[in-house]
Amino acid sequence: MLSLMILLPLAAAALALWLPGDEAARAGRAKAIAIATTLAMFAAGLILWSRFDTSTAAFQFTERAELFGGLFSWHLGIDGISLMLIMLSVFLMPLCVLASFGSVKTRIPEYMAAFLVMESLMIGVFASLDLFLFYIFFEAGLIPMYLIIGIWGGKRRIYASYKFFLYTLLGSVLMLLAMLWMAADAGTTDIPVLMAHDFPARAQPWLWAAFFASFAVKMPMWPFHTWLPDAHVEAPTAGSMILAGVLLKMGGYGFIRFSMPMFPEASVDHMWIVFALSMIAVVYTSLVALVQEDMKKLIAYSSVAHMAFVTGGLFAFNTQGVEGAMVVMLSHGVVSAALFYCVGVIYERLHTRDIARYGGLTENMPRYAVFFLLFTMASVALPGTSGFVGEFLSLTGIFQTSTWVAFVMASGVILGAAYMLWLFARVAYGKLVHADVAAMPDLTLREYMVMVPLAAVAIWMGVYPKPFMEPLRAPVASLMARMDRAEPPSTPFTPLVSEVAK
Repeated sequence: MLSLMILLPLAAAALALWLPGDEAARAGRAKAIAIATTLAMFAAGLILWSRFDTSTAAFQFTERAELFGGLFSWHLGIDGISLMLIMLSVFLMPLCVLASFGSVKTRIPEYMAAFLVMESLMIGVFASLDLFLFYIFFEAGLIPMYLIIGIWGGKRRIYASYKFFLYTLLGSVLMLLAMLWMAADAGTTDIPVLMAHDFPARAQPWLWAAFFASFAVKMPMWPFHTWLPDAHVEAPTAGSMILAGVLLKMGGYGFIRFSMPMFPEASVDHMWIVFALSMIAVVYTSLVALVQEDMKKLIAYSSVAHMAFVTGGLFAFNTQGVEGAMVVMLSHGVVSAALFYCVGVIYERLHTRDIARYGGLTENMPRYAVFFLLFTMASVALPGTSGFVGEFLSLTGIFQTSTWVAFVMASGVILGAAYMLWLFARVAYGKLVHADVAAMPDLTLREYMVMVPLAAVAIWMGVYPKPFMEPLRAPVASLMARMDRAEPPSTPFTPLVSEVAK
């Protein structure tokens, strides 16, 4: 099943590229192939979810074949963490394809092929159980995103695509060197074996730092985040949706799959560094978001702040923190994609993202305003939405580790409400002073087809999160058992630990 899910989009991408006929005919067929393939992938994901055994932390649906004389293997399998990130990927991809139907006008077969290749590589990242196979999928995912930004992006697309590519590639070079050393030390590239292998204490800090260099850029964590606003501003709408929805989650997945189980002592020793960067990210990027004039750039900075809840929750090293971090990743994947699509909807009509150019959209686009409000509320963690569950759990876990860190991180909820509600107020409320804004029509059927599933999942996760959290419990419990061997050190950020939390 996993091999099929990786290879099917690649085959569909090849078919879309080599379609016969004139440009208009090829474009129509490429769209049909892309939407049919991504819907088939979503159906395959639902089959995985329905057949998944949530009672065990063991990897399921495993496949293995030795490649290149045993240098590495085609070893695939998923646990609950992988499953939910794969489901996020296959859920968002058909919506991204559908969102592109009205906005992309040129080289449509190549555009659809790039998205199909990206879907294949994303699933490969989350399903890989071989160290070097993971690295290949992890790095190859840069290529289609680089092309999507560089070919179909905005005016500064070349600069943004190069910056995105170089930042993420340079961080991963150190990770490759660390992987080579790990394979030599452990005598295997098998990820489940490496997760239980005890690497030498003197080597763990170096290995941890090498992986951190890659995952911190991918998240992105402050101060490695500067590529993200440029990439989002220049990317087409669907590119921003999948970049924020899935690609940023690869950093968090890397921390859970590699840094914490493979280097538990080093992870605990460097906990204060991650906490410090997370606290700075929450406060600094939220304040930067408050002064943005471009809607996309504001939402991009909000993504950095939300990812700080992920890193803070993970490095709290308790069940609530890790489960909360995972739910934040899932929620942010849905909500940030929805917010970028909301920006794309009005950008297609007015061709500007300047906040000052809008105002009063509740009068002529009331249905759009309702969806925009819902996703804004989910972004600021309103109870009953997906954002609340993740951020509450994450902050609970952080509080058990350090009350001071939890206090600073909680300010991000207040600041998040400030910049998101101010954005909504400036765009949706007020008077329709611009004639071209007043002439903008409300949502079309295609836009409804994208908005409604995103809204449904955002509410579903907030009202009844059990189906999303149940697959996470066993692998998180296994991870916590692995982390129990390392005692958290006293740090300058943990002067008070709540007696109630104890």
